[in-house]
Amino acid sequence: MAQFDLPLSRLVSYRPPREEPDDFDEFWRATLAEQDERHPLEVSFDPVDTGLVQVLTEDVTFTGFGGQPVKGWFHRPAGAQPGLGVVVQFVGYNGGRGLAHETTLLAQAGYAVLVMDNRGQGGGKHLVGDTGDSFVTGPAVTGFITQGIDSPETYYYRRHFTDAVRAVRAARQHRLVDADRVLTCGASQGGALSLAAAALGGPVRGAVVDVPFLTHVRHATEITDAAPYSELVRYLGARRDRVEAAFRTLSYFDGVNLAARVGARGLFSVGLLDTICPPSAVYAAYNHYAGPKEMVVYPYNGHEHGQAYQEVEHLRFVREVLGAP
Repeated sequence: MAQFDLPLSRLVSYRPPREEPDDFDEFWRATLAEQDERHPLEVSFDPVDTGLVQVLTEDVTFTGFGGQPVKGWFHRPAGAQPGLGVVVQFVGYNGGRGLAHETTLLAQAGYAVLVMDNRGQGGGKHLVGDTGDSFVTGPAVTGFITQGIDSPETYYYRRHFTDAVRAVRAARQHRLVDADRVLTCGASQGGALSLAAAALGGPVRGAVVDVPFLTHVRHATEITDAAPYSELVRYLGARRDRVEAAFRTLSYFDGVNLAARVGARGLFSVGLLDTICPPSAVYAAYNHYAGPKEMVVYPYNGHEHGQAYQEVEHLRFVREVLGAP
């Protein structure tokens, strides 16, 4: 597929106005405070035998939104001592935490990694999941982007973003982790969660945000037919009376608004052929990102972006931000 979005010469300065509700900060303050009051964070780390000897893994359970247990994996180098830097890793759309051995790269490099499961997801062809979601409400198109979209209070990503904030807190509680050496990381939906956790959950050292989903959302629906944005298009095509209400809900979760609240160092990536998370939507978040930042561009790649090449960038960035293991 040929490039379909703005040329790179225009993308680098593409910074559309933010469509942000006046009570954005209060909404998230109240959401997180309510969950803290009603559902104290309870986290457990239970050793599992993965068959690996250089990386040790623990099965994580912590209290997420609504008191629901959320699963994860905690990987660390064998023989690690207290003071580990930790990367909290988030997973893409319809994926889950996967099998324990699938996400150990950064642990092989000497860091701790907490991989958060996606609530209600994990039924896709990559990375199976183990966490349910008992709060599904209202009419929706199959998928997750329209679940509960009638209001920000009932929207699926209110629960999911709260889980992401709590995953960072859970990682900080591990006995071997240095709570001041934390970095968030994810691609696509995982990139949205990385931004949310970094913006809403207190200071972190850095955020890796690869080809992020849920950024500049209205614009994305206007220039791509690809899923998951097509789920939103189908919903609004049927619910013609709910268009503005839906986009108001989405403004509380849009990565452009979250990016403006992150002061940590950021690493982004973009594929210029990406029809799933269009380059202009990625750059909209990048150019509003408040902290020091860098972008890795893959001119001839789509949503897969750099894959193993981007993992090399991750290894470099984590070492620069968290320091040597």
